[in-house]
Amino acid sequence: MQKTTSKTIQIPMRKTAQKLIVATLCASVLVSAPAVAAVADTYQKTCATCHDSGALNAPKKGDTAIWERLKSQKGMDALVQSTKKGMPQMPAMGLCGSCSDQDFKDLINYMAN
Repeated sequence: MQKTTSKTIQIPMRKTAQKLIVATLCASVLVSAPAVAAVADTYQKTCATCHDSGALNAPKKGDTAIWERLKSQKGMDALVQSTKKGMPQMPAMGLCGSCSDQDFKDLINYMAN
């Protein structure tokens, strides 16, 4: 008769946990890929004109340092409010009249990367 030890129990549980983690990661990639594509599409339609080139001193897409500094100094909620209200160089809602607060957060994070 084989003696059951904690090792013999842990190995199957570890493999099961690994499979669950991999399955969860794969599912999140499948769910998030369309979401990223939608954010990218909205960015191209409403933000890219200024944020790709830095026109009118707009923080450029991909300038991680400046976006992280803005998020750190002002906070995400303040950045969203600035976007909604507009700024001297940026129209209210950033040309995205149908965007929600979450859409703006997603766009800000998209531009930060």
